[in-house]
Amino acid sequence: MNSKNPKIMHNKNSKNIEFFNLEKIRFIIKDATNLDIDYAFEDLIFSENSVFIIQYDKKNEDKCFCWFNNECNIDDRHLLFKSLTTSSNLNNMKIIYKGTFEMKPDQIAQDQISIHFKVSYMLSK
Repeated sequence: MNSKNPKIMHNKNSKNIEFFNLEKIRFIIKDATNLDIDYAFEDLIFSENSVFIIQYDKKNEDKCFCWFNNECNIDDRHLLFKSLTTSSNLNNMKIIYKGTFEMKPDQIAQDQISIHFKVSYMLSK
């Protein structure tokens, strides 16, 4: 699949099928961090080892949000985010830091995970 072919993401709760350019994000992540994509679900793209999640901005196809795993240390977050923003800018996209996330086993369905997002608009030490 080349960068002009979007990946179809279907939201089960919606009758609409949303199209996102997964290959472009895959290239940016690989270029910036040398990490692969582990999983993509709806508007979320999970990096290898779930170090960070990229979330598509449904209002602007050239903008994404970045959430870091709360277990990722702050110095690594800074380095990774700087690389991601550099690569995204070179590829005519904008990645905005959004905050952190935590993954836990779902208490009801043990074979699933729950993701809890914590919004923090500043990447600070």
